[in-house]
Amino acid sequence: MNLLYIDIDSLRPDHLGCYGYHRNTSPNIDAVAAEGLRFENCYTPDAPCLPSRTAMTTGRFGARTGVVNHGGAGSQPHLWGRDRGFRCDLTQSNWANRFREAGYHTVAFSPFAQRHGAWHWYAGFMEMHNTGGNGMENASDIDPQVCDWIVRRGEGDKPFFMWVNVWDPHTPYRTPPSFENPFRDDPIPEWYTEAVRAAHWEKAGPHSAREVPDFIPEPQWMVDNPGFHELFPSVPYLQPKQIDGMEAARQMFDGYDMGVAYADQAIGRIIDRLKEAGLYEDTAIVISADHGENLGELWVYGDHQTADQMTHRVPMIVRWPGITDARAGGSDDRLMYSLDMGATSLEWAGLEVPGDWDGASFASDFVEGKSTRARDHLVLSQLAWCAQRSVRWDRYLCIETYHDGFHDYPRHMLFDLEADPHEQHDLASERPELVEAAKARLHDWRADLRASARHKTDPLDTVMAEGGPFHVRDRGPAYIERLKATGRGAIADRFERRPFPYRQ
Repeated sequence: MNLLYIDIDSLRPDHLGCYGYHRNTSPNIDAVAAEGLRFENCYTPDAPCLPSRTAMTTGRFGARTGVVNHGGAGSQPHLWGRDRGFRCDLTQSNWANRFREAGYHTVAFSPFAQRHGAWHWYAGFMEMHNTGGNGMENASDIDPQVCDWIVRRGEGDKPFFMWVNVWDPHTPYRTPPSFENPFRDDPIPEWYTEAVRAAHWEKAGPHSAREVPDFIPEPQWMVDNPGFHELFPSVPYLQPKQIDGMEAARQMFDGYDMGVAYADQAIGRIIDRLKEAGLYEDTAIVISADHGENLGELWVYGDHQTADQMTHRVPMIVRWPGITDARAGGSDDRLMYSLDMGATSLEWAGLEVPGDWDGASFASDFVEGKSTRARDHLVLSQLAWCAQRSVRWDRYLCIETYHDGFHDYPRHMLFDLEADPHEQHDLASERPELVEAAKARLHDWRADLRASARHKTDPLDTVMAEGGPFHVRDRGPAYIERLKATGRGAIADRFERRPFPYRQ
């Protein structure tokens, strides 16, 4: 059985039709879900891109690998030390290499390693196709390369493990002008109202309502690249610089959803090519994402900065002939890490899960639909924009903040995700007993990690010692001045009363 893993950057599940979205963004993905199974509560343990993909390919939490940030020491794996052998144990046991050692032809289509300097991610791939755009290419730049490979290879003499990385709908939203907006007459999500927008207008932080692209509406990267809009001429569908009205909010939602739809079309073409080559019935397909995207939640617009539901929850759609058939079109609501799907795929392929993985297989209870291997809770980490860890359990998510990325978040936030899926009502002050329960779980998780990890230093401590998360490091003083100049002096005063970097 071949395995095709489709990794769609920044894809949040609630903007897919198969997860209940009201817009028709994903007919091809929905068709795979109809033949397979949809996991409702799948989360990446580490976000955003570099930590998440490192965790997925190694099967281990960022707190073990050391990769938790987008820059600084936390963007590189831990040095193994004097006892490193001829090969590094970190990469020898990774996902692709497990399939390679079992006789699979392993191949990846992605610019990810180039974009993030993540050379460890190549480990285990026999073929690595850098699609050339450094993460700025459209899906239509990627699927022709994948389809060409499928045609040239044909049935081949061994099964393949293929990782395809599609970047739409990652910001900036940039579908080509030829792709007309199919959602112009569709309403935006009901939860987002003018009252929500107006409240967010008074908030702070990079990618907030007054600073959608950065810390300022016209960031230096735009000023320094005057040809940007010529490179991406679909200007009406780029996310706006500010959410100064409901029309700008619509522009943001439309831009994101167009990226989802554009990626979906590319996936449809890849699947069609598998069918034409006679490979579809012998290919397991897993569709997921590195992380999600906040579209106003926690007043973050078009980015992935927090250890919350929208950044960490990812789609997980699996069509595995002979295994998922009996549950085709259904859903599974177990609480799981994306790493658990990696471990499960090994067992479904008849391979052993490495003993040093944090991902846990649920293959033994899958067909019967039991949840004996389901997790009681998850711990989620974000250390590239904010420094946060959260606990996800039952119907709740509790976020503990160490550096708020200049969003003015409190130390703890608590959300009832069943009653409040878009995190509009912080319950921390109303339910202190739940906050204490989450804190205890975080404490135990960290203690267990220290006891079992090869490297005893928590990367969270490294990030904070370097001055905070990479994307906000050293940005505080200038941003305080902007807050004062834009009528948000009270927030600026709170920032000035604590040193930078700060650990609340």
